[in-house]
Amino acid sequence: MFTAKITITIRESILDPQGKAVEHSLKSLGFDEIEDTRIGKHIELKINTSSKEEAEKISKEACSKLLANPVMEDFKIEIEKDVKS
Repeated sequence: MFTAKITITIRESILDPQGKAVEHSLKSLGFDEIEDTRIGKHIELKINTSSKEEAEKISKEACSKLLANPVMEDFKIEIEKDVKS
């Protein structure tokens, strides 16, 4: 069993209005050091397979077919082997 930790973000070249709204709110609260804010998604999948390579393949396919919009979003996948108690 593996856990895929997936981070999906809007591509740098695309305006992130939600990120800009959060950035403006943070600045109004006094966080003047914050220069840029981007909003994304974090998804974790439990994948029942015996190999890390297969878990990564399944995760990439899930991102490409459903979880991420390939036109607007990028994704990063980290695969971790689950430790059984």
